[in-house]
Amino acid sequence: MAIIVLATIVGLALDFTSIDPIRALFWSAVINGVTAVPIMVLMTLMASNPKVVGTFVTPMPLRMLGWLSTGVMAAAVIAKFVFI
Repeated sequence: MAIIVLATIVGLALDFTSIDPIRALFWSAVINGVTAVPIMVLMTLMASNPKVVGTFVTPMPLRMLGWLSTGVMAAAVIAKFVFI
């Protein structure tokens, strides 16, 4: 509940600044994409480790799909900063 109240107050305060809301949304998405890559790496490693998940280890096809998704996401992040 406190986070919703805080986010509402920050959003209201931003209304009184000169920050472009579309630009803020764009950079928010960029930050989200950049931070997603290490989180995806950690989640894939943890899901593959029986010490962490016990008998619920991900099967090899899902593990490969996880690494593929992480690679595509990493390539998108690199492309964002290299080509654009």
